Amino acid sequence: MLQRFGELAPEREVKFAPVNLQTVEADGTFSGYASVFGQVDLGQDLVMPGAFRESLATRGARGVKLLFQHDPNEPIGVWLELAEDARGLFAKGRLMPEVTRAREVLSLMRAGALDGLSIGFRTVQGRTDPASGVRRLDKIDLWEISVVTFPMLPDARVSAVKRHAASPLPDTRPRLRAPDNLPAFARALRRGTRMMRGY
Repeated sequence: MLQRFGELAPEREVKFAPVNLQTVEADGTFSGYASVFGQVDLGQDLVMPGAFRESLATRGARGVKLLFQHDPNEPIGVWLELAEDARGLFAKGRLMPEVTRAREVLSLMRAGALDGLSIGFRTVQGRTDPASGVRRLDKIDLWEISVVTFPMLPDARVSAVKRHAASPLPDTRPRLRAPDNLPAFARALRRGTRMMRGY
């Protein structure tokens, strides 16, 4: 059973991924990559191609929750499409404007102030290289994908959050500045939530 935010169940892990926010649909539709294959993150994890295949086949996009900051009490929309491609886990979702938090998230995404995605999952199959310390994740049970504040893997980003016709985004948007010492920040997150992983 999922616990409150900050009290993750022992088998549950999360990985952050920044999103490259370009546009947001008037109806709150956005897309991007929730995970990128073949890149070692700050938590020393490496997600392999095919890691999500079985989970997506079992759950489908609607079986994966769209949350804010991994809080099970904060669902903010639905995933319309989740699929693996050569790059990683592509995600297309829609924020629900009837939900107060979703409206706030949508405003922040349009402004470029919030542009991170993070997966919540259980490791089904993985192994750690004793020499490098890198954990290779071959199979993941995907539970949820959250819109988050602090991403940790630069290449996993929201690539499209379509803008409202009345409020176009400028070409140069403000970007959320990551902490100066990101590895230390990642360690602090792991301590704070026990099994926090950066992706």
